[in-house]
Amino acid sequence: MTPAGPILLVDDDAAFRHVMAGELRRLGHEVQTAESAEDALRKVEHMEPAVVLLDLRLPGMDGLTALKSLRARHAAAEVIMLTGNGTIDTAIESIRVGAFDYVIKPCPLDELEIRIQRALERRALRQRAHLLERGLTPPDLAGSFIGESAEFQRLLHLIERVGPSDATVLITGETGSGKERVAKMIHARSTRRAKPFVVVDCAALQDSLLQSELFGHERGAFTSADRSKPGLFEVAHGGTIFLDEIGEISPATQTNLLRVLDTSAFRRVGGTGEIRVDVRVLAATNRDLAAMVRKQQFREDLYYRMSTIRLEVPPLRTRGPDIELLARHFVSVLNERFGSARTISPAALEALRQHPWPGNVRELLHAMEAAMVVCEGEEILPAHLSLPVRAAAGAPTESAALPTLDELERAHIRRVLEATGGHRGNAARILGISERNLYRKLHELGMPE
Repeated sequence: MTPAGPILLVDDDAAFRHVMAGELRRLGHEVQTAESAEDALRKVEHMEPAVVLLDLRLPGMDGLTALKSLRARHAAAEVIMLTGNGTIDTAIESIRVGAFDYVIKPCPLDELEIRIQRALERRALRQRAHLLERGLTPPDLAGSFIGESAEFQRLLHLIERVGPSDATVLITGETGSGKERVAKMIHARSTRRAKPFVVVDCAALQDSLLQSELFGHERGAFTSADRSKPGLFEVAHGGTIFLDEIGEISPATQTNLLRVLDTSAFRRVGGTGEIRVDVRVLAATNRDLAAMVRKQQFREDLYYRMSTIRLEVPPLRTRGPDIELLARHFVSVLNERFGSARTISPAALEALRQHPWPGNVRELLHAMEAAMVVCEGEEILPAHLSLPVRAAAGAPTESAALPTLDELERAHIRRVLEATGGHRGNAARILGISERNLYRKLHELGMPE
């Protein structure tokens, strides 16, 4: 097995240190040694060991005290205690304090190697779990949540007030208005911000699959359940779960969700044991849940439980001053991505202001990205905007002025290749396709390969 980090061997017996360090190096490990706990604590600051082999009996600071200091200073290291027959009780106590394991001296090399490999495996698992948690924890989006309109500023104020509480929040608004970004900002303002933020798209999953995803399932719960699986409520423990499109869930899932909100407990699909979680629930919908309650399509008790606090994201058409701010922001971000320096002409800005934006902020982002692709000069003009935007502003809409899909694709690929200096691999990564598919595209579009 490939070594996964250096080892620090701490023992006051010079002969043991010399022989054991040599054997471990022969097995492929990088090894440093220390003759005392004080020496070890100094070296830990610089070498950051993956595993520490720590003798219990040391001159000066003993091994148990050294273990406590190691856990405080370098918690990422796994510690294996080296002990004699007379100190086994102390070795067991060291595991309670935080040691991974212990071995009795004189220890066979193969036994010690097995313990080291297990320690390295646990360290790798802890690192992966930490990376997963970091990946589930979104950054604070305040810097990119842009708007000066009264409606938008009112929303920001409510987010600041609601964030630190643990209350359930129902976020309403039209498609593309930014409901998920609001949820992420609420999480970032909460005391749970260092814990996972788990997104569930309720509309994308069939009911049976949604229940399995939310609550997990036990082995044998259904035909393909060959092993048990934790649900997303368990993954979100300590953090926040965001239920997007909550209006799409079935009556059965509504019942189970209400129970979680009321008791913080649930059962996995096919299970009998209660699982308790500490999770804040945020939900979003673009549907009129009150109307659905009147039509008996949504549980009334769940509706009132979900809407403890309700935030409405204003549609972009009511945020007149924000359209220009957002358009300029999107162009700035795209300029950085493509290595360009384009600006928006006054006429194009006026066209953007006139459009009703039924797709809201998401539609504006896509409109600016398309304009950047078809724009050949340094300024985005009304002719570079989509047909609906130009039509709303009374600009010419002849279909002949619109580029074909192939022309759009060709221009976009050319711009990405320019931004990457012609590097095909980097261009493929930016485009979200494989390098092989990029070469196929270049061939199909008649571009230099």
